[in-house]
Amino acid sequence: MTAYDAIILGAGAAGLMAAMAAGQRGRRVLLLDHGAEAGAKILISGGGRCNFTNRETEPARFFSENPHFARSALSRYTQHDFLALVERHRIAWHEKTLGQLFCDGSARAIVAMLLAECEAAGVDLRLRHRITDVSRADGFRVETDRGAFTAPALVLATGGLSIPKLGATGLSLDIARRFGLPVVEPRPALVPLTFGEDWLPLMRPIAGVSLPIEARLGRDRFREAMLFTHRGLSGPAILQISTPWRAGEAITLDLLPDRDAAALLRERKRDRPKAGIGTVLGEVLPSRLAAALAAHRFAHLTRPVGELPDKALLAVAGMLKGLSITPMGSEGYAKAEVMAGGVSTDALSSRSMEAKAVPGLHVTGEAVDVTGWLGGYNFQWAWSSGWCAGQSV
Repeated sequence: MTAYDAIILGAGAAGLMAAMAAGQRGRRVLLLDHGAEAGAKILISGGGRCNFTNRETEPARFFSENPHFARSALSRYTQHDFLALVERHRIAWHEKTLGQLFCDGSARAIVAMLLAECEAAGVDLRLRHRITDVSRADGFRVETDRGAFTAPALVLATGGLSIPKLGATGLSLDIARRFGLPVVEPRPALVPLTFGEDWLPLMRPIAGVSLPIEARLGRDRFREAMLFTHRGLSGPAILQISTPWRAGEAITLDLLPDRDAAALLRERKRDRPKAGIGTVLGEVLPSRLAAALAAHRFAHLTRPVGELPDKALLAVAGMLKGLSITPMGSEGYAKAEVMAGGVSTDALSSRSMEAKAVPGLHVTGEAVDVTGWLGGYNFQWAWSSGWCAGQSV
């Protein structure tokens, strides 16, 4: 049996980075994955072009029960470090909105880069190995359907529960619990939200309509696009607000984030007194949405705007600027880009990702209770946390 210094479970973003970093330090590394191909989530990300990081990465753009935990890893291996690696491999890239960096070509270039780095570092990559048991005595012993392996260090990098069709499992969480590590309840994040019959009659007929909004929940505010669907709401603003959202909470939508709705309605009462409320809304909202709001939420306002009392117009303005809406649920892990929650940061070293109570055990990436904003932040967390684990094993 080959003696390894570290076994890494999961050949995704965090696992590949951890293996690369450890191998470059001269460690004998075994990288195991149950899938037939490394980097499955990388390959489908960003529409196949991989939104591999974000120029604006900072700890404030991550959710966690300990909002300061990510600071150390993100500062030790930064977005600039990963971009330098991409450029060293001559992978062409471009910047989209809000600091998002994408490959010009295929996401396969990122996977190929990481695999090349692992190969150069002597990493032993073994795919199609299903893990059947993990135990610890003098070191860690990993049982698979193709044999057993041992090492003094073990890195959990199998990701979370999102996108199960790619083979996502809760293996890292199961192993962490087995070793006594606390787990913050997992939930789908960066996910479309669903609604009940109080809102669906309005939403279903306008599925496909999108508009820029500001979504708010507590202190969190996201100003991006929102998309109506047959089951509720999606689009970047909704995906973002879905991460801090909990069942039963209302979110607030500003449908006119760059307009003074009250002033607009007062002007139209003066300048276009014979116009109906739907016509006026159609000046500043997508026409189908304006018609739907007029029919479902403002149906009682049958008179022209010139005949409506200011109190009624202020109520319309208030709804446009602060529409309170309570989702029924979400589309679940099948449509979630990531899993929120995971192994509690209280149990881990923020510098090395090592479990404080289980020497040699490290947890990285999506399996940790650190969830980034939409736009490359979760990949950067995978690179940073994986690199820190690789520096420690």
